[in-house]
Amino acid sequence: MDYTWPSVYFAYLFFFLMFALAVFFFVRTVKDGYWGKDGEDIKYPMLEDDVERRTHE
Repeated sequence: MDYTWPSVYFAYLFFFLMFALAVFFFVRTVKDGYWGKDGEDIKYPMLEDDVERRTHE
């Protein structure tokens, strides 16, 4: 029996699945606003918490 075709189909299925997931998560980040002008604002509260934690120690 020739196992070439099932492995080729599996490889293409895997590549398509990985591509579809990458596109899905990219579209999701665009919808959540990570690519806008305020996209990096989420890091500032974390950085402020770190500074406060260091000053209280």
